Amino acid sequence: MKIEKTTLKAVAELIGAQYIGDPKFPITGFNEIHKVEPGDVTFVDHPKYYGKALNSQATVVLINKQVECPEGKALLIHDDPFDAFLRAMRHYRPEEPCTQAISPSAEIGEGTVVMPGTFIGNHVRIGKNCVIHPNVTIYDFCVLGDNVIIHSGSVIGADAYYFQRRNDQYKKFESFGRVVIEDDVEIGALCSIDKGVTSDTTIRKGTKMDNHCQVGHDSYIGRNCLIGSHAAIAGVTRIEDDVILWGRVCVNKDLVIGEGAVVLATSAVDKSIEPGKAVFGVPAQDVRKQWREQAAMRKLPEFMKEIYKRIEN
Repeated sequence: MKIEKTTLKAVAELIGAQYIGDPKFPITGFNEIHKVEPGDVTFVDHPKYYGKALNSQATVVLINKQVECPEGKALLIHDDPFDAFLRAMRHYRPEEPCTQAISPSAEIGEGTVVMPGTFIGNHVRIGKNCVIHPNVTIYDFCVLGDNVIIHSGSVIGADAYYFQRRNDQYKKFESFGRVVIEDDVEIGALCSIDKGVTSDTTIRKGTKMDNHCQVGHDSYIGRNCLIGSHAAIAGVTRIEDDVILWGRVCVNKDLVIGEGAVVLATSAVDKSIEPGKAVFGVPAQDVRKQWREQAAMRKLPEFMKEIYKRIEN
């Protein structure tokens, strides 16, 4: 999440943290470790991940122990980095109630049709010649390009399904990101596309999505993809250009589906897929391998019958 430029000292005072570094050290954003860029603050609260955070692109690390500060970076030291990070995010992107069906701060392009029952939140940007069908919900800060179609009942920008176990209960990692949908995308009815936690969930130009699809937080779907009905794509997944996911495909989190890959219907993907590969099954494997295995399984009863005959004789 990008913010107006601030300083290390200002953020330290905001969250009640000590700091190591130049008080005027610039801060331009807050992001989770997998989305960080130079200028960002990220947080870490477990020794297992100290090295990853300190060596990431983040230039400020919010941490719960005083450690050696890497050259060119700064540290914020706080007993509870998780809560401190959320407090800072709430400060820089506070929740804004909206009491109208279409927020006055929303920008809607020329030729776009918004049908009855739709809610469009604060600071939403919608391009030209879009069609937003009845009862669609578009949360704050989402961005839609030109010629986008969203069918009835879909929800764009709901919170991430993201909780951390804390003191025998689950603590919600609140969502401060966006959904960004590029030109010529079509979203079917009753789909849900979750916003990024600190960054963007992105759907690139020309992708078409059937009904009842779920896209998790911080996922990336490339250009000209086809997503069949009831597909479920977990968070932080990267789907490259020209991928086809047929109906009821499930994709686990943190995976990469390579360019031009095809996943046949009802498959469950638990590993990244190479570009151009066709897969099928639970778990998904190379199509030809799966078909050979299924053919062998069909012959198994006959094979076992023959084995029993030989034993009896």
